[in-house]
Amino acid sequence: MAYDKFTVLKSSAVPMPIENVDTDQIIPARFLKATERTGFGDNLFRDWRYNGDGTPKADFVLNNPIYSGSILVGGKNFGSGSSREHAAWAIYDYGFRCVVSSFFADIFKNNSLNVGILPVQVSPEFLDKIFQAIEADPKAELEVNLPEQTITIVATGEQETFAINGYKKHNMINGYDDIDYLQAMKEDIKVFEEARPF
Repeated sequence: MAYDKFTVLKSSAVPMPIENVDTDQIIPARFLKATERTGFGDNLFRDWRYNGDGTPKADFVLNNPIYSGSILVGGKNFGSGSSREHAAWAIYDYGFRCVVSSFFADIFKNNSLNVGILPVQVSPEFLDKIFQAIEADPKAELEVNLPEQTITIVATGEQETFAINGYKKHNMINGYDDIDYLQAMKEDIKVFEEARPF
């Protein structure tokens, strides 16, 4: 499989209420030399996480031990900028399996779905409620149910639905990338080919 199957994720979340987070902030261009998907998590938000001498910036959320979990909650227009898929690789490699925002850049959204990160787009009002819940309790949990296409603030029970392309949903539930999807259809393809006249 290309990545972990995604069905229901229940986790605390890391809040990043910053709008217009672009891919160069997610993974700076100087770290794009590698072609493998691993190792990028170390440099996720590198310039926001670390000082020039490599020491962590205490005021950046990923360096704050009170926040943890496999869900990243971002501000509006998350993943804008260049089309680099390394941004999605870095988020996945760091350990996030879901990013929540009120709006995603299309290319980033598709790159995320291709590597096993679920981008959950919610209304601005519901996003505010999520941030409020985390502010009230840094360990507040969210439940993301992909089969039902719902996201729930566990403490309050407040819930919203989200949209996802049916093909991408199928692949995420099964842990498939595009190649895995075709491999799973190998027998059907063989039968179809054998039935075709030459």
